[in-house]
Amino acid sequence: MAIYKKQSVAALLLLGLLSGCSSSPSVQQETADAAQSTQAEASQDMAANRQAEASVQDATESERLGTQWGDDVDSAVTTVDLRRTSDEPIEQMQVAYADKNYQGRALNSRSLVAGKVDFSVATDMGTLPLYRDAGNYYLQGKAGEAYRLVYRNNSANTYEIVASVDGLNVLDGSTASRYDSGYVLEPNDDLVIEGFRKSQSTVASFIFSKPDNAYAANTDSGSIENTGVIGTVIYELYDPKQSRPKSKQPQAFPADDGYAKPPQ
Repeated sequence: MAIYKKQSVAALLLLGLLSGCSSSPSVQQETADAAQSTQAEASQDMAANRQAEASVQDATESERLGTQWGDDVDSAVTTVDLRRTSDEPIEQMQVAYADKNYQGRALNSRSLVAGKVDFSVATDMGTLPLYRDAGNYYLQGKAGEAYRLVYRNNSANTYEIVASVDGLNVLDGSTASRYDSGYVLEPNDDLVIEGFRKSQSTVASFIFSKPDNAYAANTDSGSIENTGVIGTVIYELYDPKQSRPKSKQPQAFPADDGYAKPPQ
């Protein structure tokens, strides 16, 4: 079952050459040992560099954020009978957030499902920039600021959005799973998720907060260790009353698909 949300506001360094066959075995062994040692040192240096690059983006304890249970917001939903075309999601992503000046390319939105869906985060003051660095995405928030998750469907397909904040499913506050139920994102439409759902008609708005005040830190389903991350998985949906979309095999000569040969 999926939930339909009404009125969507809602990427070998060769270090040396061995001597020729005339060299003595001891010389060859010394050369090989030296090459292996140099390679090991180079590998350690590369690993250290990667760790240093990653640590630049890691939030310090004072910069960490979570999401607390905020004000009530009207948000009516109903349950619909749509089915997933596959048991596995067609896309999944996560965004780390903190009160930190992240480095990387600033983006207005993140492209999902090969551009068919766009994801962004909005506040009352406008869209927050997402920062892309080495394939990871980051978001800077401010404690006390309300925010919304915005999904834009640029296609004629119907999708299911399973969203989590701080490791909690936004629909019911349970420990989040990729296989949970989610919201329906209709063709060429927007889905705005404003908070943790409280009932069929209201949600508790998402508010950036210190981790100690986060909903995840104060419910049995959550953990303060998971604060500071937003997750999304996407499924494609179909109406069981209609024919299920067929999964076609790759074709070497797609222009010939359906071509009828003339009679001999």
